[in-house]
This record gives sequence, structure tokens and C-alpha cells, in this order.
Amino acid sequence: MRTFGKIEDEYAGFKESEILLQSFPYDGTSTWGKGSDKAFEAFLEASDHLELYDIETDSEVFRKGIHIMPEISLDGDPVEVTEKIYRRTAKLLENDKLLAFIGGEHSVSIGIIKAFAERYGDLTVLQLDAHTDLRPEYMGSPFNHACAMHEASKLTDLVQVGIRSMDSAELPYFDRSRCIFASEMQGDDSWIDRAAALLGNNVYISIDMDVFDPSLVPATGTPEPGGITWYQALKLLRKVCAVSNVRGFDLVELSPLEKIKAPAFMMVKLFYKILSYKYYG
Repeated sequence: MRTFGKIEDEYAGFKESEILLQSFPYDGTSTWGKGSDKAFEAFLEASDHLELYDIETDSEVFRKGIHIMPEISLDGDPVEVTEKIYRRTAKLLENDKLLAFIGGEHSVSIGIIKAFAERYGDLTVLQLDAHTDLRPEYMGSPFNHACAMHEASKLTDLVQVGIRSMDSAELPYFDRSRCIFASEMQGDDSWIDRAAALLGNNVYISIDMDVFDPSLVPATGTPEPGGITWYQALKLLRKVCAVSNVRGFDLVELSPLEKIKAPAFMMVKLFYKILSYKYYG
């Protein structure tokens, strides 16, 4: 059995695990850099080199159990793919476990969030991203990666952090009072409390890896200069896990680079940090 981080089988079975890890390797609507459908393999390979003791929380969260769910076929057009992702997520939610998802490009979050919003009527979505992703449609489809948060803005209480690029077509759907621009995050951590104050009890976190500065994560489909740092992200995520009930999260938009392993390992570390904060933060 393939496991996250080479953990022993006793911590990786479905029944025993508190955490379910589902990959959605879909790259059907990306419009620049391709390859996010290969992210999960790079993620698992990098996880083999993770040291499983977290210094900050003095914990080994893998002991809560991390089970990798079988992949599903994501053949079809964006409408069909979104429906498949929605149905799989709704089924996983029946298990009352923490759900984590690895993309794939950001359109995979549309179906995931729809299922979470149906399960939790008071859901807040916390989006960490370089882009607002609020277009009602892009290139003729409402299921494009550039539309990843449009439906979430209507179904949930959306909070956006790290934004530094958007199109004027998104302005009618953009709530400035619920956004922390990347430019506001420099040299002063007060933005963390501002963001946390916007969250409800039940939170879903969606992290586009392009939220980070491309000097840290060059392996994305749409790199954008001026991104956030590793420790800024960790400070926010630890605060979020302290003040809210994180019900699930996704990490998307990693397009692996063959000779640069750091971005995939950073995704692994980020995944493990969120789990550590959730259970031991």
C-alpha cells in the first residue's frame, strides 16, 4: 500500500485514519503553464523525505492516521469533471473525517466547496491565492480555474488572502471588506487578526500555491510576483486552526518542475503543518 511519508500501514488504513487524502489530478482548464495533473505524484514522492516530527507543535500528527483514497477518473468536459468531484466529495463527507485534497488546477475546488457548503450551512471559505478567481465564466465556461471562487462567493462567506491580481470583470463579485491584499501583509502582522475576525466557526481552506512568491514556488501555472512568505502563511494557518473548526482543505496549482524539487516538498510540508495545527496547534 502506498502511504503518505512512508508511514506504517497501521497509520494508513481507512478505518483507523482520522484524515482522508484525496487527489483530483485534473488540468483541463489551465490557460498557461500545464502540469498540475502531475502534482500528486510529485507530492507523494516528496513526502517520502519528510521528517514526521513537527518541532513547532511537538507532535507527530501522522499518528492520527492519514489514508490515501483511490483516484477517480476525471475524463470528460469541465461540467462532467466538476460533477464527479462534487459527488466524490459529498460521499467522503459522510465519513465524518478531516478531508484533504490535492489538485490539479483550481477548478477542482468548485465541486469540493459545493459539497462542503451543502454539509455546513454556515461555511466560511478561506482562499489563499494570488488571484481573486471570481469570474462568472472564462473562455466560455463557469468551471474554469479563473472561476474557482465565483460560486463560493455566493454559497459561503468567502475570505481572500494574498491577492495581488484580478480583472475588472470580477469587481461586481469582489468584497473588498473581506480581502487582505498581499501588499497589506508586509512588515505588520496585524492583518492576521483582521483575517481571523472574518471567519465563522466552520472553515474550508483553499490554497493556490501561487499565493507564495514565485521565488519560493516557481512551479505554478500562473506565477505572480509579490507573493507571501512561508512564515506568513504558517502564522495565519495556526491562527485559523485556533479560532475555527477547519473541516477540510485543498492545495492546488502545483505544476512540478523536473529538476526543482523544493516546491513539491513545500506543498508536503504545508499539508503536514495544517494537520499539525488542526490537532496540536
